[in-house]
Amino acid sequence: MIQILLVEDDKSIVEHLTCFLEKEGFSVKSTDTQADALKLVQNEPFDLALLDISLKEGNGFSLCSAIKAEKALPVIFLTASGDEYSTVTGFDLGAEDYIPKPFRPRELVSRIKNVLRLCGKVSNTFSVNDVTVDMIRGTVTKKGQDVNLSALEYRLLLTLLNHRGAVLSRSQLLETIWDVAGDFVNDNTLTAYIKRLREKIEDDPQNPQIIQTIRGLGYRVDK
Repeated sequence: MIQILLVEDDKSIVEHLTCFLEKEGFSVKSTDTQADALKLVQNEPFDLALLDISLKEGNGFSLCSAIKAEKALPVIFLTASGDEYSTVTGFDLGAEDYIPKPFRPRELVSRIKNVLRLCGKVSNTFSVNDVTVDMIRGTVTKKGQDVNLSALEYRLLLTLLNHRGAVLSRSQLLETIWDVAGDFVNDNTLTAYIKRLREKIEDDPQNPQIIQTIRGLGYRVDK
């Protein structure tokens, strides 16, 4: 299980974000001070750190610098300081990503997974049945043959694979993919894209084994 260190002094954010991340399959430990965060980093095998800049004691910039001096731990800043200076400073200190508040939790999860993949913490490929997705090359193959997907179809497939075993509602899928192609995606359009995607990756689109419909709830790709 991926272990995340959350360093944040807003108790409400800690509570809600911890709950959301744990539902997404992550293990989360949190603290609101720089000193406690460093102790945790030294004693536990975290895979990624989420840091706020303004902390109860210390600050995220110095914490990031201290973490990077000790371990090759990926860092994502979550902060209300979205000005250019703060962003550039964060990246200059070695942070892998910088997300201004307020942020959308599902976007955060996507960016966490992207950082983990780029840092070699998780696999860069997904395989289900005879379909393989290579996220580095951005390719999809079925039985070794290339499958041509549109940008929105590819994003839809990645979203489902990133949440294998979980049922995603239509509203969750719409929220994730609506602006990928720069076009408005409504409920009917989503149905059409699910149909097209199945036609390209399923052996029998009328009896799908990969993208399953969970009646009244949404869609699921099994683990």
